[in-house]
Amino acid sequence: MMKASLHRPSKAVIDLAAIAFNIRQLSAHLPQKTEKWAVVKANAYGHGAIEVSKHIDPLVDGFCVSNIDEALELRSAGIGKKILVLGVSDLAALPLARKGKVSLTVASLEWLDLALTAEEDLTGLNFHIKIDSGMGRIGFRDSQEAQEAIHRLQAAGAVAEGIFTHFATADEVDHYKFEAQLARFHQILSELDSVPPLVHASNSATSLWHSETVLNAVRLGDIIYGLNPSGTVLELPYEFKPALSLVSELVHVKEVEAGADVGYGATYTSKSQEWIGTIPLGYADGWTRDMQGFDVLIDGQRCPIVGRVSMDQITVRLPQAYPLGTPVVLIGNSGAETITVTDVAEKLGTINYEVVCLISDRVPRVYKD
Repeated sequence: MMKASLHRPSKAVIDLAAIAFNIRQLSAHLPQKTEKWAVVKANAYGHGAIEVSKHIDPLVDGFCVSNIDEALELRSAGIGKKILVLGVSDLAALPLARKGKVSLTVASLEWLDLALTAEEDLTGLNFHIKIDSGMGRIGFRDSQEAQEAIHRLQAAGAVAEGIFTHFATADEVDHYKFEAQLARFHQILSELDSVPPLVHASNSATSLWHSETVLNAVRLGDIIYGLNPSGTVLELPYEFKPALSLVSELVHVKEVEAGADVGYGATYTSKSQEWIGTIPLGYADGWTRDMQGFDVLIDGQRCPIVGRVSMDQITVRLPQAYPLGTPVVLIGNSGAETITVTDVAEKLGTINYEVVCLISDRVPRVYKD
């Protein structure tokens, strides 16, 4: 974990009110009795798990995380609502989950065998059964093994609290694969002689574009942060507000002559006299080297990143001289111009999820409501 650089002007500004607004938007379009679980894994997609969870706690029924350590972080911060670990847990998580009242995922009989060997009495532990309906990562692929897992959990004193699956293509235009997965999940549920009380298949994408997948709980991730899970493939059906802005300041401004090289590898050479500004943010902050050629916003204008992105700094071509301390927007709004997380993702050839998760611990998160 890198030390947060609190005395540097580069910051991620998190609008907690926007996240709450986004959850209310979703809630208005979901059945009233559907449980809403906020996905706050990976430090709430880079937005800050503790601060986000505390703020939205009154609006949700539970939280989803990646592993037991993320769950215990929330418990230590005073979050008392239900928490589900979505991934396969280390056996060391069993006593920690019992103590923290955290629900774990069971994805195979092999794992369950190991769990029962390590801790024969699972009394007081809640589990969710993961079904692999076609994603191909973790989960039971047939009803017989899933049912056996439920019976064995109950025999060991545990509670089979839920059962769930995850879709591979819910954010795409073509529905064929998605519909096959949904049908497979329903088939497996129909073949069970006892179905756990909480049944969930919907993530952000399915909650938005596939209302038929909304069972009695939904897992809401990317969309609560105001990010379109499809990127630009599918249009959002109603308004959401981006929660994260990435800002900094100019710390150095100079005029260079024509033919001057800028940055490692001398990959940029000025064509004429130019103003070059330096910004204290680089690939160690998550602004990767392939951002060269992209823009930042200064004084409502797009300024191209020239020269290679280095570990701690980037250089940009300015339209004029600006004083030190002039605000720089890397994600967000400046005047009439906007750079979105999805814009950055398209430059990188990736998805908006990855962009926000890459913003490192060195960048302080500043919260506003």
